[in-house]
Amino acid sequence: MPSNDQCIHLASQADYDETTLALTLDSLLAPATTTINLHGTTVLLKPNLLTASNSSLACTDARFIVAAARWFVDQGAKVQVGDSPSFGSARGVLHSMGALQPLLAMHVAVTEFKKSSMVQLADGVQVGLAQAALDCDLLVNLPKVKAHAQARITLAVKNCFGCVSGLQKPWWHMLHGGQDGIFFDLITALLAHLPPSLHLVDGISAMHKTGPVHGKPFPLGCVVCGTNPVAVDTVLLYILRVPPQESPLWLAAQKAGLLGTNLADLELDQGLLQALRVDGFRIPGELAPVRFNPLRFLKNNGKRLLLRLQGR
Repeated sequence: MPSNDQCIHLASQADYDETTLALTLDSLLAPATTTINLHGTTVLLKPNLLTASNSSLACTDARFIVAAARWFVDQGAKVQVGDSPSFGSARGVLHSMGALQPLLAMHVAVTEFKKSSMVQLADGVQVGLAQAALDCDLLVNLPKVKAHAQARITLAVKNCFGCVSGLQKPWWHMLHGGQDGIFFDLITALLAHLPPSLHLVDGISAMHKTGPVHGKPFPLGCVVCGTNPVAVDTVLLYILRVPPQESPLWLAAQKAGLLGTNLADLELDQGLLQALRVDGFRIPGELAPVRFNPLRFLKNNGKRLLLRLQGR
């Protein structure tokens, strides 16, 4: 399995053109998987499938998901795509994005994160992680670079929170998201319980100013890959010129002593790193509360249950 947690692979990619995107992903994934025999390996792709609303920007791009799936299929892997969207189903969001049919045509299975197993985090908090994520041989995290009203910016680490099953995610916001809450600390604690992972970030067209649903597009033009989500986030924060101390998740990782928060320790193409840096990416200044308004919490959970009953 991938072993060098300090090695980050970078690529410039201006758009989602099928041919050039396939070459870019091969240039990143081939060196990142040299220690794995992917033939017959169960690979779970975990994109950001937040919602069908504004999915072209709020979710990992459909063309990025399909290109990643195709690369692993071509290596002989048994590929699945899974998530538990905030609203609706993974299948429903993939359909609305136009990704479902291309995936099914490649015999890629779509799994809903309904079944879970309880794990106990280091501080004693128990959480149900998606069984599909726990059972796979290789978890391939496919985040989207996005500004976020509650976390300022979400990258690889935050997308791992999507491995928490279903309604537990909004419940964590209520239970652990108060003023003195440990919400971000718990997300970083989840990382130790995930299987061997790759983190392949869709930074081609990012979302900035606000998020996670209704921000504005930003032409970032890059793809970043690594086995350590904290290191991947550190590199992306540098590319975006976002001071790491402005990211609550990065601060939680640093406080926990996780590897990857020191850019100087990472192995990567320094020339390309400097070339990929951008100006003008904007993140929220004042953060919204992590804990939802109780009325909003009840309303949104009612909507979630209705959509799941309808199978959407």
